[in-house]
Parts: sequence; structure tokens; C-alpha cells
Amino acid sequence: MALDHAILVSLLEKPGSGYELARRFDRSIGYFWTATHQQIYRVLKRMEAEGWVDVRDVPQQGRPDKKEYSVSASGLTALAEWLQKPIQPESVRHELAVKIRGAAFGDPAALVGEVERHRRMHQEQLAHYLAGERRDFGGSGAAGVPKPEAPGPGRPDAERELQHVVLRGGIAYERMMIAWLDDVLATLRRLGPRR
Repeated sequence: MALDHAILVSLLEKPGSGYELARRFDRSIGYFWTATHQQIYRVLKRMEAEGWVDVRDVPQQGRPDKKEYSVSASGLTALAEWLQKPIQPESVRHELAVKIRGAAFGDPAALVGEVERHRRMHQEQLAHYLAGERRDFGGSGAAGVPKPEAPGPGRPDAERELQHVVLRGGIAYERMMIAWLDDVLATLRRLGPRR
């Protein structure tokens, strides 16, 4: 996936300035697709030149005018074409997993602190996702299964449902990582320090 497509999706969800878009990447999209503020501004400029985004100047009091970006018709076409193209499953590069395997040639117990640190980070990310789910979607049913949506005016639209299913994927991933790291910790502790 190119950064262009992530930006198009974000702008379709809500038009905004480059700064607002960069903040959105920091808060939500960045959990599954990262980009620096400079990369976002550079791609926005190119997308503007290619006609994928429309730009309008928004006057502001006491500050310079800002540029607000929205997706143009050709940007929507580009996104629709990209959505139709097949993609390959992603290869995982996991440095911690390599360290764990390498511990067989060193001291397995020496990795306990590092694995505990990773577990804490995944626990914090899970807590963040769950708080966002409660805030934005009213939480979920038993065992993480989403509450069925009632038909009618209160039913979320496709955008919200698809945002929620991506969030549930993040929640499932963090839970899987925590369970795996618990298994790794138990194994490292069982092996103990090498003499």
C-alpha cells in the first residue's frame, strides 16, 4: 500500500489540513500505517499535482490561512481501482522473535526484562484500543464479540462498521501478542539462566 491510499481513506473520512491529517495519523491510522509529518505533506503536494485531492484556502483569525484537502473525483477513482487490486499477505519481520531464538546460544533468562517490556507496551496498546472502542462504539459484547447492530436509524453506516472491524483486529492482535509473550516468559523462566 502506498501512503497515498492511506491519505485518501483518511480524507474521505474527514477532509482536513495537512496538520490535521498528520495528527490523525498520530492518533489512529498510525496504528497500522505510519508516516512522518514531512512524508504526509510531501505526498499531499504530489497528490494535489496529480489531481487526486482538491485544496481550498480556509481563512483563520490571528493565524495564517490553512489549506484544507479533500478527495477529488480522480482521487476517488484511484482509490476504487486500488481497492480492486489483489495484495499479498504481509511478511512479518519480528526482531524480538529473532532475539528469542538467538537466546538458545546465550542466556535465555537475560531476555526476560526485554520481553516483559514488550508485554507492557502491548498491554498499554490494548488498553488504548479498548478505551477507544468504549468511547467510539460503546464497547463490545461478551468475549470481545461485537454487539449485534439493530436495524434502523441507530445502525452505524458502513464507514463506522469498517472502522470498528479494523479496531477489533487491533484488539485481537494485541491480545494474541500478550498471550504469546506470556508463553515466551514462561519458557524463558523455565529454562533459567545458562551456566
